[in-house]
Amino acid sequence: MTNIFWRTLRVGAALGSRLLENNRIFSNRNANPRNFRTHFGFSPWPSSLSKSSLTVRCKMDDTARVSTLSSGGEDVVRFPLSSSNALVIQKGDITKWSINGVSDAIVNPANERMLGGGGADGAIHRAAGPDLLLQACLNVPEVRPGIRCPTGEARITGGFKLPASHIIHTVGPIYDLDSNPATSLASAYRNSLRVAKENNIQYIAFPAISCGAYGYPFDEAATVAISTIKEFRDDLKEVHFVLFSPDIIYQVWIKKAGELLKE
Repeated sequence: MTNIFWRTLRVGAALGSRLLENNRIFSNRNANPRNFRTHFGFSPWPSSLSKSSLTVRCKMDDTARVSTLSSGGEDVVRFPLSSSNALVIQKGDITKWSINGVSDAIVNPANERMLGGGGADGAIHRAAGPDLLLQACLNVPEVRPGIRCPTGEARITGGFKLPASHIIHTVGPIYDLDSNPATSLASAYRNSLRVAKENNIQYIAFPAISCGAYGYPFDEAATVAISTIKEFRDDLKEVHFVLFSPDIIYQVWIKKAGELLKE
């Protein structure tokens, strides 16, 4: 009975989130991290972020190396994907991430209407300049009434006021409602990377797609994300995960990367 209760609660939270997004009910007041915590039980923004260059030495598998980055994040760990390309996992605020402001992109976990919402989606819209990004999203053709980016697909816009040059918008699955969430989540990552490659993006930063209100279990999501990224190991110079609280997401991603990137 306990499992059924929590499963029902998670579905309700996901449906509520999508309804709020589709009707743009999240005002600036509700987008405040404190109010977001009230709605969803966690805050997508770390309480403090270091802007200095950080060196983190990790006692891990030999696949992890010391990394020094200056990209608005903390606790940076680097894994080689190939001889010249890398997966980088760090804590931080994805809206502050960038590498060169020319060939870099952050991924926005959007809704299908692409009109902004709560969590990271709302934070990215605000940081990019809400009017500027809204207009760019409105210019994306609808594939059917009210839908610009179906679940699992990806679209690209400029980054506007963000330090990164582009935003790639993708829609992840609601775990308990999608008939095949692993396939949909893999498609979201795969299509984001494909769009990046087509637009000469060399550096891309992902959040943990669908791991918030959409209820995707962290371990399963990390397996899908990192396995899919391995398919593009020779296509981009660096693939980053910039992960917000809770810390368990970061820890799961580090562990899963160590397991999947041993080969």
